[in-house]
Amino acid sequence: MYNVEALEIQSYRRKYKVIFQKLSEDLVENIKEKSFLIIDSNVDIYFPLFRSKFDEHNIFVIEASEQNKNLQTCAALANRLVSQGFKRNHKLIAVGGGIVQDITAFTASVLYRGVEWKFFPTTLLAQADSCIGSKTSINLGETKNLLGTFYPPAEIYCCPEFLETLQEDDIKSGIGEIFHYYLTADSDLSKELAESYESVIRHPALRCAKHIRESLSIKKRMIEKDEFDEGERKIFNYGHTFGHAIEAVSKYEVSHGNAVTLGMDIANYISLKKGFIDHSIYEYLLSMIRKNIPDYRLTEDRLQDYFTFLSKDKKNIDNSLVCILPYGVGDMRTTIIDDIDSVKDIIREYFKR
Repeated sequence: MYNVEALEIQSYRRKYKVIFQKLSEDLVENIKEKSFLIIDSNVDIYFPLFRSKFDEHNIFVIEASEQNKNLQTCAALANRLVSQGFKRNHKLIAVGGGIVQDITAFTASVLYRGVEWKFFPTTLLAQADSCIGSKTSINLGETKNLLGTFYPPAEIYCCPEFLETLQEDDIKSGIGEIFHYYLTADSDLSKELAESYESVIRHPALRCAKHIRESLSIKKRMIEKDEFDEGERKIFNYGHTFGHAIEAVSKYEVSHGNAVTLGMDIANYISLKKGFIDHSIYEYLLSMIRKNIPDYRLTEDRLQDYFTFLSKDKKNIDNSLVCILPYGVGDMRTTIIDDIDSVKDIIREYFKR
């Protein structure tokens, strides 16, 4: 059995729970009333249980690509809902990873000024990170997560069966986000995850439950203090400023959590070169994430594109780069860098090593 205690999150809108349990016919049967299903196209194939419980007219299938995480898809979903007679007292059921989550949550937040939605996260990244926190984000053009709202689900169901169908790259992507939380909080489980890395990759449904709950618990503590990302929560952008630009320049060939892992190492290297951490701390941080860093390099011509994406990051202020850098293990700080050229030189050096 999936013997993990539920996690309750206090949001500005409501309390909601992350429930850890096996996927079952009864579970889906109990939540289908007055509901509209929004499901990832691959999950729809692997888990026909959901389709079997919903009327064909009340199913919206999404191909989960970053290119589809935009206003056009949200508008198509909203039009479909209205045309099918969806009302304010009905609810949306999202089944998929972060892309399905973002499209569903964004649409739910603006349709009728807010309708209820529930979430079955099907990727390790969604289960261990994005399912809580209230953020909804969609892309505008080539810029990632430029539009969004804060709108939490009513309930989240973490089911281990979904992890059994994931590719290795998807597991690594989720592990990247888990490490991001562990290093931010200096979790006692950091070393355990690093040492059991291969086992977690091979048996995610059996090995990930403890790490999923720990990751969410770290995030819970922060979002209950700073749900709207106005202060302390910003430290969770560790690895993301540099990682989002990796995603964009690779045209999303590098998945989110893998890009974040690479982004963390870039942030650590910048911190080392700027003298915020010494070499021993850099080596410790590297030892935790080394196995999860993707083999992705940027040549000089691609670096120019990378710097362009970096300059468009939504956290930047005027002409300054705003990022989270380590000043110690578990000591992440917002850092405003006015001398952008110095950062460019460090990143060039990083990729030439």
